[in-house]
Amino acid sequence: MRLYLFIISLVLSVWPAGCSDVLELGDSDFDRRAGPHDTLLVEFFAPWCGHCQRLAPEYEAAATKLKGTLPLAKVDCTENSETCERFGVNGYPTLKIFHNGEEAGSYDGPRTADGIVSYMKKQAGPSSVALLSEAGLDSFVDSYDASVVGFFSGQDSTELAEFLKVSSALRDSYRFAHATDLATGLKYGVDGESVLLFRPPRLSSKFEESVLKFTESISISTLRTFIKDNIFGLCPHLTTETRDTLRQSDLLTAFYNVDYLRNPKGTNYWRNRIMKVATQFQGRGLRFAVADRQEFQDELEEEFGIGSSEGGDVPLVTIRTFAGHKYTMQEEFTRDGKSLEKFLEDYFANKLKKYVKSEAIPEFNDGPVKVVVSHTFDEIVNNPEKDVLVEFYAPWCGHCKNLEPKYKELAEKLSGDPNIIIAKMDATANDVPPNYDVQGFPTIYFVPSGQKDHPHLYDGGREVSDFITYLKKEATNPLILDETRDEL
Repeated sequence: MRLYLFIISLVLSVWPAGCSDVLELGDSDFDRRAGPHDTLLVEFFAPWCGHCQRLAPEYEAAATKLKGTLPLAKVDCTENSETCERFGVNGYPTLKIFHNGEEAGSYDGPRTADGIVSYMKKQAGPSSVALLSEAGLDSFVDSYDASVVGFFSGQDSTELAEFLKVSSALRDSYRFAHATDLATGLKYGVDGESVLLFRPPRLSSKFEESVLKFTESISISTLRTFIKDNIFGLCPHLTTETRDTLRQSDLLTAFYNVDYLRNPKGTNYWRNRIMKVATQFQGRGLRFAVADRQEFQDELEEEFGIGSSEGGDVPLVTIRTFAGHKYTMQEEFTRDGKSLEKFLEDYFANKLKKYVKSEAIPEFNDGPVKVVVSHTFDEIVNNPEKDVLVEFYAPWCGHCKNLEPKYKELAEKLSGDPNIIIAKMDATANDVPPNYDVQGFPTIYFVPSGQKDHPHLYDGGREVSDFITYLKKEATNPLILDETRDEL
């Protein structure tokens, strides 16, 4: 043990203190150090923030991979409030892109190391790659991601000028290239100025076209709509990088061993069976995707209660709607697709039971602040005869911990009022109902009696007196305060 401790102390003594590749900026030097960089990604964070802690290793890894290309930086908002206030930071982590020290916009990309690297590389260099030959075209479209390629009659083409405007505006999300010799695209039937969308070769299938032609006049709105409507196809590969985009729609996902690098044949074996069934349900508002189960196992367990030992080698199928409703296919996936067909028929017939993540119902719940779990949300928060103030919190949240004694004091002052309930719910352990927008912690809603479908977001102060003032104004009935306690 002594030898072990000696070795650890020796390593720490020689390990450089500033070994991180993430630049640390603050109030005193932000402008001076950010200004010289053409492109800079900055994370505004708080050390106690759980989301920030989960992002930290991915952000560090991304900074190392991007070293020498473009830098990543961070600002501790607990120590540098002036800078964070200047850039409108009101939640953690907030990521923003800067060009030469000037804010260029919010970072809306993935939160994994590879995703950050891929996203930020698109911020550097030209927004559209110039292709000089057919071989260059083949090399460009032979990519893991989809490609948008414009073919034009020359450098002075007005359509090319519009295409470059579009590529500059959409470079965060898509890969662009262009050729000024129409012969470059002859093998794809190019005989005049046009734009082609190339889906990734690994997703080529007999169920849909791999190359699609854009037929309208080029503008940001028309080309963006065309790409958005067609880039993913019938059954794309869901990854942590594409997750946010794909989940902007109701989405069915089949989770299994998806590995296009080491097992493309086995991957597409199941995907083709899913696509065959998907063609029968096109145009009904549900998208389809395949995803690697190992990549999403933590999410499957946390969001759907599916353990790593369940399901075997066949796909596990879930549906997650944009509104937040969740369903799982209970019957085992069959190779003929019949079980998936039945699952979809039941889904569209509204016969499926929703999956809801919930903590166990508390055995005792007689404290001044009522504990709510998903299974008791209707009973407590949606009680039609009660006004309810409900806090959505996270156990690790520093702001929530600071609020706790004040929130409890509020509940104690109102403990004798039969018309109002002060409640709280752990939003990390329970599904938040779809009509509640919880983006950070704590988030507090007032839910009046008789208006349970229209909760009111509380954005007032966090002192007991602030809550009392608000409730006196908004409560359905006059408040009954406990007069035995100190007056406010």
